[in-house]
Amino acid sequence: MTDNEILKIAVRAIDSKRGENIKIIKIDELTVIANYFIIANGSSTTQVKALADEVEFKLSQAGLEPKRTEGYQGANWIVLDYIDVVIHIFHKETRDFYDLERLWQDGVEISPEEFLK
Repeated sequence: MTDNEILKIAVRAIDSKRGENIKIIKIDELTVIANYFIIANGSSTTQVKALADEVEFKLSQAGLEPKRTEGYQGANWIVLDYIDVVIHIFHKETRDFYDLERLWQDGVEISPEEFLK
């Protein structure tokens, strides 16, 4: 499965559950940890879990399982690691606190709209 296919499935899954402020950052030229980050947030821990569950479900249907997941217990920041694409789903206040977009501002931001068409 290509990175673009993963991005499309994940962004659509987040959008379908009303995930907020979806950002895609291409980081392949900055680090070896991944090619892309998807960052989104929910307004409650219940929604954060629902967003992560939907992403996992949709990618699993497409035949892809995460290498690793973290954060389900607290549900303030859930990370789904699909090796080349790492998905960060935050509770809004946690996202504001960690501000990953600022930390990875040298990456190339890609509009999620192209994956929602």
